[in-house]
Amino acid sequence: MNTRGRYPPGIGNGRGGNVNANPNFQARNPQQQYVQRSTVQNPQQFQQQQQQQWLRRNPMGTESGSNEVEKTVQSEAVDSSSQDWKARLKIPPTDTRYKTEDVTATKGNEFEDYFLKRELLMGIYEKGFERPSPIQEESIPIALTGSDILARAKNGTGKTAAFCVPALEKIDQDNNVIQVVILVPTRELALQTSQVCKELGKHLKIQVMVTTGGTSLKDDIMRLYQPVHLLVGTPGRILDLAKKGICILKYCSMLVMDEADKLLSPEFQPSVDQLIRFLPENRQILMFSATFPVTVKDFKERYLHKPYIINLMDELTLKGITQYYAFVEERQKVHCLNTLFSKLQINQSIIFCNSVNRVELLAKKITELGYSCFYIHAKMLQDHRNRVFHDFRNGACRNLVCTDLFTRGIDIQAVNVVINFDFPKNSETYLHRVGRSGRFGHLGLAVNLITYEDRFNLYRIEQELGTEIKQIPPHIDQAIYCR
Repeated sequence: MNTRGRYPPGIGNGRGGNVNANPNFQARNPQQQYVQRSTVQNPQQFQQQQQQQWLRRNPMGTESGSNEVEKTVQSEAVDSSSQDWKARLKIPPTDTRYKTEDVTATKGNEFEDYFLKRELLMGIYEKGFERPSPIQEESIPIALTGSDILARAKNGTGKTAAFCVPALEKIDQDNNVIQVVILVPTRELALQTSQVCKELGKHLKIQVMVTTGGTSLKDDIMRLYQPVHLLVGTPGRILDLAKKGICILKYCSMLVMDEADKLLSPEFQPSVDQLIRFLPENRQILMFSATFPVTVKDFKERYLHKPYIINLMDELTLKGITQYYAFVEERQKVHCLNTLFSKLQINQSIIFCNSVNRVELLAKKITELGYSCFYIHAKMLQDHRNRVFHDFRNGACRNLVCTDLFTRGIDIQAVNVVINFDFPKNSETYLHRVGRSGRFGHLGLAVNLITYEDRFNLYRIEQELGTEIKQIPPHIDQAIYCR
């Protein structure tokens, strides 16, 4: 591999993910309450969809009755000039890679079962989503009824779309006020989430804004004088704008908290509590995370009204991630990493260190070994962070060295290997780190470099997560790709 500078210009295309449903599952009847949730834009289309649902729900009805309805549906389909809308979409190629049951064990629902706006459906299909994943099946219809939600699901199983789809559906694009706020704990996750919202809503006239610390406050103030329907950001910056009277949240009917456990940590919770005071009493709150500590119970009792609980965490780690450890001395770590690079088939890898200084030193070493490498950490200038994140997403570089800044929610489909150069201190951090590979049910690999001091930590994390981290086999390349 050619040696490349650490910050070449970003080139290449971003990578998306597709959803495949399990054909062995029976279709689920959408509950009647989902149909009655909002004003319908196209009555003729809605009537036709209801008739199609009736046909699916009542296969035992009289043959003549079924035929009559079927003829009506067919005649309306012929009369409507817009029925071929799906055929005109620019749908990306189907992702044929193997997927685990974390995303395929669905009830067989279709996105059209939720009676979403056609323009939103167009964005969903053009993003490459085929059918809802389990967390999307559970969350979307409930969110559309207006209920509060407390949802646990594994990293990389489609949580972002599980709240973005109902948020975009419920926004009235003719009402130029902030109607949805999505809170996230990191700047990179804010950029990523706003991009997903823009892509899903590309056929809607919905204005999405992202605001985080480290960027120009003046620019954000100027932007808020223009229409904004959906605001994505970190709690501190949004609170700052709300206190200044620039960010008006009194019409905001939905608050989404992604990576909710992190947002309820001592670092963020005071800002979140203050921010909620700017929202109306009848707001809807959706909370999503892979882990929910005790702090969530107190928050739920104070702010959520009869929340709908979703828990898809029968086990904590993703089924598609193979986990290994290698016992090494500290001075052997770089040599071990070099060996892994030569043996593994890496699309893209994320390498975690426990401190900012070690991130920069390791990135320098990797570059000296002749491998392309970026690094990212919280002490870098925001513009620099944005550029590294963007270029790595677009495939400009194969390896990224980082701190735990990058453990939360970052979804880069091409990442198939995570290496813990420094082993994390707790199971929660470990879970989020290894969840950066094996995105959306694909296979991934996590390799942990363990020193003598890490051995008790390794055992404890295995016990807490109920997972097995195996010793790395001598022929690692054969063990992974010939199993």
